[in-house]
Amino acid sequence: MDRLHHRWAALALLCLAQFMLIVDVTGMNLALPSIARDLGLGRAGLTWVAAAYTLCFGGLLLLGGRLADGLGRRRAFLIGLAAFTAASLLSGTAHSGGQLIAGRAVQGVAAALLSPAALSIITTSFHGAERTKALGVWGAIAGAGAAVGVLVGGALTAGPGWRWVFFVNLPVGVVVAAVLPRLVPASVPARALRNVDVPGALAATATVALLVYGLIHAGSDGWATTWTLVPLAGAAVALAVLVTVERAATDPLLRPGLVLDRAVVAGTATMFAATVVLITGFFLISWYLQHRAGYSALKTGLVYLPVALATGLGAHGASHLIGRLAFRGAAVSGFVLAALGAGLLTRLPASGNAALAVLPGFVVLSAGIGMVLVTATTAAMHEAEPATAGLVSGLVNTGHELGSALGVALASILAAASIGPAATGVGGFRTAFATTAAIAAVAAGAALRGLPAGRPDPAAAPVFAH
Repeated sequence: MDRLHHRWAALALLCLAQFMLIVDVTGMNLALPSIARDLGLGRAGLTWVAAAYTLCFGGLLLLGGRLADGLGRRRAFLIGLAAFTAASLLSGTAHSGGQLIAGRAVQGVAAALLSPAALSIITTSFHGAERTKALGVWGAIAGAGAAVGVLVGGALTAGPGWRWVFFVNLPVGVVVAAVLPRLVPASVPARALRNVDVPGALAATATVALLVYGLIHAGSDGWATTWTLVPLAGAAVALAVLVTVERAATDPLLRPGLVLDRAVVAGTATMFAATVVLITGFFLISWYLQHRAGYSALKTGLVYLPVALATGLGAHGASHLIGRLAFRGAAVSGFVLAALGAGLLTRLPASGNAALAVLPGFVVLSAGIGMVLVTATTAAMHEAEPATAGLVSGLVNTGHELGSALGVALASILAAASIGPAATGVGGFRTAFATTAAIAAVAAGAALRGLPAGRPDPAAAPVFAH
């Protein structure tokens, strides 16, 4: 097999591993009621089953990206993959809430190393038009995987049981670990690992983890509570410490050139906004179908099939549109579509054919966000150097995780009138989707001003990672 085929075969395996991470998140949401019954968990325990993964994943992404640059991309990926596979086995065999939460935490730590390493391998393996296409595939997996995860989680929970949401990761991990080293050569570490900015890494981890923790509690307890305000205040303090530490460091984790790079900052911000819109929609529609329309977990998952297809098509379209409309045009087009889709969802009925009411707006929203996910990733990564590819991918993924946490928090609060224990009606859903449409419209304007005006260089020659 020549190097061209090596690259695309490696891309398929890297996307399969990323797909595993994403499905594990969304599939877990539908499994939570069964987990609560089997392990005797209350609301607090269930919250930590989800939060342990999110906190560790989001909080450690920047460090994971830096380690990928220091260890070598392939090595970092394989270490993360092995740890994630082992943690999936631990989670699937858990017989107590504590064991499951511990397994989920280890999964998050492993994912924080695996995901940025995978994206940096793609970035350094493809260049020019090929990189845009490869990142289009990656973006399609990021968006469609979330939708497919709902179906997979529903099917596994309704069939063999919730433990198989974890067990299904085992063959994937083994196959990818066995085949990928034959396709991706070991890379020389781009930056010495001994120069890791430990104080900066700790401050960055604390900043993101506290921010995610505060947002998680904002969704469950509201904004004006101690469990929300104290972590958010702590995140602000940790951010100030991070800025101070980075200014004094000889080899800072966040180099000034990277932090001030317009493409990286705007791409990460665009990823954040797109994820807020997407996860808000996912959370609200899942709740609407299961708690208002009375759909089972499996039936809810089936509704997400056309959504997954639309997200993939949007991502595929973006890989072509970026070359014609540049970064700004592709992102604005995607956000406008998302705003239109959210606008359609403001008309959700209190009764009737729920799937028919949901799908037109949800499909349009998802297609638009599929376009934006690819555009954001491509804009941030298109000029990434091998020495910082892991860290840049960590930044982009951090934007995604923060957007996910904020999306759930916003959805929970804005739709509170319709999703509380004794709530009735759909007024809360309509309010939440109206706000989501406004967020997408504002994001379109911000992308028009913030993203670089150019487009990827189609003449750049593809070079395989060494």
